[in-house]
Amino acid sequence: MKVMVVGGGGREHTIIKKLKENKTITQLYALPGNGGIAADATCVPIGAKEIDKIAAFAKENNIDYAVVAPDDPLVLGCVDALEAVGVPCFGPRANAAIIEGSKIFSKNLMKKYGIPTAAYETFEDMDTALAYLDTAPIPTVVKADGLALGKGVVIAMTRQEAKDAVVSMMQDKKFGASGERIVIEEFLEGPEVSVLAFTDGKTLVPMVSSMDHKRAGDNDTGLNTGGMGTVAPNPYYTEAIATKCMETIFLPTMAAMNAEGRTFKGCLYFGLMLTKDGPKVIEYNCRFGDPETQVVLPLLESDLLTVMQAVTNGTLDRTEVKFRKGYACCVVMASKGYPVSYEKGFELDIPAQVHDKVYVAGAKLADGKLRTDGGRVLGCTAVADTLPDAIRDAYEIVSKVRFANAYYRHDIGARALRAPEG
Repeated sequence: MKVMVVGGGGREHTIIKKLKENKTITQLYALPGNGGIAADATCVPIGAKEIDKIAAFAKENNIDYAVVAPDDPLVLGCVDALEAVGVPCFGPRANAAIIEGSKIFSKNLMKKYGIPTAAYETFEDMDTALAYLDTAPIPTVVKADGLALGKGVVIAMTRQEAKDAVVSMMQDKKFGASGERIVIEEFLEGPEVSVLAFTDGKTLVPMVSSMDHKRAGDNDTGLNTGGMGTVAPNPYYTEAIATKCMETIFLPTMAAMNAEGRTFKGCLYFGLMLTKDGPKVIEYNCRFGDPETQVVLPLLESDLLTVMQAVTNGTLDRTEVKFRKGYACCVVMASKGYPVSYEKGFELDIPAQVHDKVYVAGAKLADGKLRTDGGRVLGCTAVADTLPDAIRDAYEIVSKVRFANAYYRHDIGARALRAPEG
């Protein structure tokens, strides 16, 4: 069986390593992949947003199944294009991927169907947005409507910060067309939880919850990043909260998308805030999170390809999705200076004994050697029976991986260890 994965980061490397466990796969391609992924799949130099080229490659190479992992190609209609040439896919079509592609769409969806989220206003005119901020409650949150590499959200602690964010997005075009429309919403407080879920539009199966660490520095200081590490499961996400989320958020979201004629099939990501008034949605993503995938999939005991095909075929209700008991911790190793500016091209040494526990995000092969080629270079993941053991083992892997100017947080999982029993 020939399978291809669209994308080239740590999330895709995790998916590929998990797919490799299925022995019916005879050929595994990554488009474009990266230098680290090249050890586990055949990398093809086609960019994740080159939709026509992706579809042509799939057709010419008789691909049996495709996994479209990143947000951009999903929103651009990669699944639609692949299906049009007869290739079954894991991932939502463009009309469902809009749940991430437009924050205004997702906020209006939640309002229409009574799904709990922060109060909000939407704006297409900068002066109107600035006038609104003269009396809006502070702190507040300013979001670009479209995709912005996970960076289109500003938590403004002062009125001036909020106004600066609006000008940056709407006038200075910091995020291009993605910031032409914005959302200004209520600032919520409470523990954050990420929950990924498999859904075929009829059945929804949540995966293990996780806790991301967005800030660049220890003790949650510094700039927001794409994620400096994760642990799973998230100790704040109790069974009682999980039940409430299923009843008030997960199933209603699936039903709302169906009612809108936008049936979602793939991985639906719920970014949640556990507020004093109950769980609320901060954001939806139309795909696996990064680096949440690096702790969730290593805990999956069921065969990933089988589950993905069940999602595509609408048979998820008859397919076992089982996760092992225990914990996972992923520590991201980045280039010093990330997320602002950093050097690339340093030789990367990943010892053979930890290769299967390292997911490469930003690296390329040059002269036969693996070299750094991004801000987030790789993630080191350990699975153990207890959270302290998983954290310790992840940092043990970190100590074995070497490259110049390596940077990582030293406190991944510390917040989870402080969570109250429950």
